[in-house]
Amino acid sequence: MDQKKTEYAALRERVKELTCLYSLSQLATRSGATLEEILQGCVRLLPPAWQYPEITAGRIVLDDRSYVTANFRESPHRQSADIVVNGERRGAVDVVYIEERPECDEGPFLKEERHLIAAVAQQIALIVERRQAAEEKTRLREQLRRADRLATIGQLAAGVAHELNEPLGNILGFAQLAQKHPDLPKQIFQDIEKIVTASLHGREIIKKLMLFARKTPPRKEQVDLNDVVEQSLHLLESRCTRNGVDLILRLSPEIPQITADPSQLQQVLVNLVVNAIQAMPSGGVLTITTSVFDSNVVLVVADNGVGMSERELKQIFVPFFTTKDINEGTGLGLPVVHGIITSHRGTIRVESTPGQGTRFEVRLPIVAADECEEEHWND
Repeated sequence: MDQKKTEYAALRERVKELTCLYSLSQLATRSGATLEEILQGCVRLLPPAWQYPEITAGRIVLDDRSYVTANFRESPHRQSADIVVNGERRGAVDVVYIEERPECDEGPFLKEERHLIAAVAQQIALIVERRQAAEEKTRLREQLRRADRLATIGQLAAGVAHELNEPLGNILGFAQLAQKHPDLPKQIFQDIEKIVTASLHGREIIKKLMLFARKTPPRKEQVDLNDVVEQSLHLLESRCTRNGVDLILRLSPEIPQITADPSQLQQVLVNLVVNAIQAMPSGGVLTITTSVFDSNVVLVVADNGVGMSERELKQIFVPFFTTKDINEGTGLGLPVVHGIITSHRGTIRVESTPGQGTRFEVRLPIVAADECEEEHWND
């Protein structure tokens, strides 16, 4: 009779363990559930699977975030298993008895429960790995979509720029010629001046379109980034002063020369600085830093202005997207910056917090000079 009771108890424990693992696998395949919801569901499955469910509490820790049963508290009677994701320990599964129980195979726990908690930890690790793989797949798909959109817009922009360039040049040329007429009334002269100004503005937009479409290849020469910064700021210091912006320069004397197009790098800096000034309508502090890091020269432009929301951050390099008022921006400045940096085999990152400011970090490879083939500058 005692043997039958023992066998029945063992069978009951196995059924509980298998039920836990089955329920865990069902949770893992729930569509639409967040990882947090799945982990909270997992932790609720733990107490019923152990020998004394009425005094059992569970906890799952992943990346310093905890998911616990309502009765969880620290206890010396604990069983634990690490959650290892892609070879890296990311957390642990803990099961505790909140009251003392007789000694078994592992403290008050059964040997089979050691296997169970290890299996639970492994299953959670698989859930996290699948989630990460899905997120990476989504991110890559979005990158491909964005690249396809940018390529299409680039082709369109190049075509539009080419078609507009000649008629715009004619308008500008004839307007400037008309201004030279000796008997031109003052009012007509002023009207023609507006035509000239609008034509020049249109020509600048066409130049930006050509740069964005990468139809204007960089001119390769040895460039000192600090010189580019200092020359660019000659054009912008008065604007900073006029807008109440304090300019702080932290230029490293250890900057090596790189192979780049100085005029395009100047355009990058001017665009970033003008954006920063416009982001500080009531004045503020603009900090420009140069340094060397990991075979790259680094340019940082940081302000303490209005900052950007997460939605805005996702779109700042999309052509024609702008948060500025009409006539204050074309939405091409940052896409042009991105195109220039990309054509130089560099990277640009942006961090921003609403109400606190924005930080742009540009990295340009030091080795680009001798190791890049000609096609790298034109593809």
